[in-house]
Formats: sequence, structure tokens, C-alpha cells
Amino acid sequence: MSDRSNITPVVPPAARKRKRPDITADKIRDRIMETALAPGDRVPADWLDPDTLKVSRGTLREALKLLEFQGLVTTRTGPGGGAFVAAIAPENALRMLDNLFLFSPPTIADIYQIRMLIEPELAASAATGPMSTDSFKALQDTIRLYEAEPESGEEEYRQRLAELDFHAELARNSPNRVMGFVAVFLLSLLRDLTVCREIYHLSNPGLRETGLNYQVRLLRAIKAGDAERAREIMREHMGEAARYMLERAALRERPRPKS
Repeated sequence: MSDRSNITPVVPPAARKRKRPDITADKIRDRIMETALAPGDRVPADWLDPDTLKVSRGTLREALKLLEFQGLVTTRTGPGGGAFVAAIAPENALRMLDNLFLFSPPTIADIYQIRMLIEPELAASAATGPMSTDSFKALQDTIRLYEAEPESGEEEYRQRLAELDFHAELARNSPNRVMGFVAVFLLSLLRDLTVCREIYHLSNPGLRETGLNYQVRLLRAIKAGDAERAREIMREHMGEAARYMLERAALRERPRPKS
């Protein structure tokens, strides 16, 4: 039998000690979730009693500021005032997540690895739907933004962003809200990456035609209710887009020859 007496046990690093306002905010949040309060409902005053929570008034104020910053509550002063449950806007949640990667952004390869899994399923679910008339029209309207030949480099850049809007619109109409949110988040990361912005500014008339072709075909598959065809078209499209972006990123990083 091996001698284990000299083995030093692995001790996990101590968790950062949470501050009282954080803990108090969590308690209030838990009560909101447990009692299923809806946006617009007033948070009962007794939930916010410092004596009941066993905290100081200053700690309670900080806890409410945290919940307000997170978008979970809004506070009003004066008659009829108090704390009210708020609906968190998706764009606010996205911005907070974007900030998480602000100083350590993912790579294009990271983003497309996930897009290639999610986007085909979004396309398939749109065909299975069925998608509403208004949602289908919204997808068609995004395509119309880049159907015409661009008259300038800036217009071509705006058209590239409109192509991303097509995918965002598809994601927003997904019956799977989690998958749709992740897809929109990935698009937000692409828009923020400096390397992507530079690639989108590169003139490439053939790229617009390729993307347009994929999306027109995709709309036909969605309208026909052909989920498997929609999935395959989007899988092709994502593969082509990933190759293009990775190739351009590699060219950008290649050292220039000395003159």
C-alpha cells in the first residue's frame, strides 16, 4: 500500500468574501423570484425593512442600487413611490455581457464555432414554426437593405452590417429564447471586434452576392416549411462565412514585407 501520509491535500482557493449589500440584494431577488412578482408589481415594503433584513439603512440603499443597476427593480420617490419589479431589456443584458469580454475578447474562430452549431438550428426552427407573416416580412425587409449595388465604401460597410441584422432578426423570432439570445450575443461580439470591423470595411462585391443568395434560398425553405433544407442552407452559409472571416483575419496578421 502506498504511503499517503506525505501527500498535501488540495485546498480550493477561498471564495471572495461577499459584501453585505450583495447578500441583501440576493435575498430581495430570491423573494421576488419565489413569489413570482411580475414587472410593474410593487416590492412589498416589509421586504425592504432594515430591521427584518438585519442590515443598516445604508446597506439596504446599496442593495437596491445594485438591483436597479442589474435592471431587476426601479425605484420611485414621493407619494406612491417605492421599489417596483422591472423587466430587464435584452439590449442591456447584452451590453453587460459584451463588457465581460471587453478586455479579453474571443477570437473569430471561437464565435463561429458556436454560430455553426446554433444558426442552422435557428433556421430549422423558423421553418418548423410556422413563422408569422410579420416576422417573415421583417426578414425580407433586412434583405432589401443590401439588394442594390452599393454606391460607396461606407454604404457597402452598412450593407455588411445589415446582413448581420438578418441573422439577428431570425434569432429574435426563435421559439427557443435561450438559443436566440445566444445567437444575438454572438452577433454583438462580432460587431465589437476590431478585426471584424476592419474586415467588414474591405470591399468585396462578390461577398454580398453570395450572402444574398444564401438568404434568399433560406427564405424559400422557411416559407415552404422545409426545416432540413433550411438547416443545410444555413450550415453551408456559416461554413462559408467562417472561412472568409478566418482567411481575412490571417492575412491581416501576416507581417508585411519590408520595402
